[in-house]
Amino acid sequence: MVDDFLHGTVHQAADDMKAAISADPAMRALWQRLTPLGRNEFICWVEDAKQPATRARRITRAVEELQEGKKRPCCWAGCIHRADKAPGKWQQAVLIDRKAKGGAGRGR
Repeated sequence: MVDDFLHGTVHQAADDMKAAISADPAMRALWQRLTPLGRNEFICWVEDAKQPATRARRITRAVEELQEGKKRPCCWAGCIHRADKAPGKWQQAVLIDRKAKGGAGRGR
């Protein structure tokens, strides 16, 4: 069987995220209708979690936000891994500089 699950522009959804989204056909349809950049933002946000518990919470929250009609994850500065767009000032300060200093992120 061909996997027709749509991923992001940079990131591929891992099995746990794919399973949560694919568990409900209506949820999967919402996911498939997102733009590639929208899917990428959700995947990057989940992948950025350091702890398994944070990752699980983010997957649950991603499903909830999709059900609420959101096209991007709430409170996320955006993917810093895209080669087509330089990180913004906020991304640099919060995501890149924090990681370089070994700082902990805020889980949700």
